[in-house]
Amino acid sequence: MKIKNILIFIALLGTFSLMAQIQNKPAKPAASVKKELLQSGPMPTYSEMREVGIWLQTKTAADVFISYYPVKNVLADSLGVPKLRKKYTTAVVQTKADNAYTAHLVADRVEPGYLYAYEVSVNGVTLEFPYPLTFQSQALWQYRTDPPPFRMAVGSCSYINEPEYDRPGRGYGGEYDIFKSINTAAPDAMLWLGDNVYLREVDWYSTTGIQKRYTHTRSTEEMQPLLANTHHFAIWDDHDYGPNDSDRSFIHKDKTREAFTNFWGNPTYGVPGAPEGITSQFQWNDVQFFLMDNRWFRTPNDCKTCEKVYFGKAQIDWLIEAMVGSKAAFKVIATGGQVLSTAKVYENYAKLNLEERAYLLRRINEEGIKNVVFLTGDRHHTELSKLVNPAGNTLYDWTVSPLTSGYGPRQEENLNRVAGTLVTERNFGTLDFSGPRKNRVLTMTIWDKDGKEIWTRRVEAE
Repeated sequence: MKIKNILIFIALLGTFSLMAQIQNKPAKPAASVKKELLQSGPMPTYSEMREVGIWLQTKTAADVFISYYPVKNVLADSLGVPKLRKKYTTAVVQTKADNAYTAHLVADRVEPGYLYAYEVSVNGVTLEFPYPLTFQSQALWQYRTDPPPFRMAVGSCSYINEPEYDRPGRGYGGEYDIFKSINTAAPDAMLWLGDNVYLREVDWYSTTGIQKRYTHTRSTEEMQPLLANTHHFAIWDDHDYGPNDSDRSFIHKDKTREAFTNFWGNPTYGVPGAPEGITSQFQWNDVQFFLMDNRWFRTPNDCKTCEKVYFGKAQIDWLIEAMVGSKAAFKVIATGGQVLSTAKVYENYAKLNLEERAYLLRRINEEGIKNVVFLTGDRHHTELSKLVNPAGNTLYDWTVSPLTSGYGPRQEENLNRVAGTLVTERNFGTLDFSGPRKNRVLTMTIWDKDGKEIWTRRVEAE
């Protein structure tokens, strides 16, 4: 334990001991107090040069705030400017029952390019943690230096067992230590690729049920260190949107959208022309990430008389225009289902909407958009697909699944699969972006549940 944390721990014990003497009750250790007050988190969310989001959840209504201070300059690898040694605090937020006691706090006194340590205060008590609490502000590298290297972790399909509400039989989830392995991989941020929560029959049709499922999953003990010192972004797929294979007809999608916005901290929700749903975008250094919604607008898979919609034209047109205007080294598009796989199975884009899929790929080709990488989940196996379009530009579709849900071999033919990339066990991925500004390199690596490398592929920006 760090000296600072030990001193705080001793101070807290002293405070509790004094209170106990006054009340003639035994003192409670800091860990016990944290357990009584905090349900899950804290969790850094979006990161900008002058503002960073932090999320947490308490057990009951409480007043919460974050204190933070810089510990390292990201570019200089030292603290740098002395004036930044000052500690700052966020505004106080009161958690309430109607949003599952979640809080979105804003650190708005940050300077660009610093790693910060932070502390959590609940009802006036500064909580102790057995692992570090850190977040970072993005660096101001433009016109000054090459973009800093960074690592983004990715994964999908996170099922956490709850036997009394699961289907009878062997638990569908397992091997939760994978979250410890992701934390050990030390990503700057993590992008959750859908099915991050598995709503059950008991959950689908009520706000109470949906909130309880999110709370149960987010409270997973093995997940907490990863949440605390990595920035997190997310999309959804069917299981965190509603029942299996859900579409735009799901009557309670407003409830699941509310839960999504309560429990995640993406910078925005909805885009011009498609303000509903969870579509968003963020940039990390010189890479742009587009977060697509493949549920809110889609027609039922088996509808025979519907005009088939997957993303919908408004969402696709926004995506194309945003990529055309982007100066990013790589354009990374996150969506729940596979885009480039040729296997017409389950909910693959190739099976469900060939016409809209053709429109999306044609627009990318006609606009000459380069360095496009789709990040996808859903399939309970991992593989990398590759397609060279008529303009000569290479597109990738990296499916990374599952984290903790069921898995198994897939007997299907994907003509675009890169040889040697099929993985049929629990796993996660990392994207490492590095190199000088005009010669950026993306390294994709798949790791098993224990953090052992399975395969890696290197892609140079065109």
